[in-house]
Amino acid sequence: MPDLPPEQRARQQIDAQLVACGWAVQNFREVDFSAGRGVALREVALKSGPCDYLLLVDRKPVGIVEAKKMGTTLSGVAEQSVRYASSVPDFLAAGLDGPLPFHYESTGVETQFRDQRDPDSRSRQVFSFHRPETLAAWAGEPDTLRSRLLAMPTAHQSRKGLPHRPPQ
Repeated sequence: MPDLPPEQRARQQIDAQLVACGWAVQNFREVDFSAGRGVALREVALKSGPCDYLLLVDRKPVGIVEAKKMGTTLSGVAEQSVRYASSVPDFLAAGLDGPLPFHYESTGVETQFRDQRDPDSRSRQVFSFHRPETLAAWAGEPDTLRSRLLAMPTAHQSRKGLPHRPPQ
């Protein structure tokens, strides 16, 4: 088997990781929505250009995966994912309330994830892609975990400005 170009090698690794996480990886022109709850479509034409993978859960787009060759600095790719997530074609965007919430950037070795709905959202290193049921559950929640943490009340302060200590 001949050596693959670095970009193709990264996509093979990403395909295998997505399958291991419960995604049915398919070419856009040969899509079979009944293949599973989560479908990762390769090379979908968006308004701003083709994305490497469009993630669909229950036939609705929820995220983007931007694939890069190994050695690429992924922090510089995050804005490309944001642009793609905001340019879903109209025929796929029915029922969406804005850009796709979940963004991944991956080399097949290193993967970063961003929930665009988070306050001050940013990409974070993850060990693997999330399962379709996980993204479905998160998409169904009115707020993200980080939003809920920010909304938590502060600790009560004592007269001296220090937090109260529980009785010993």
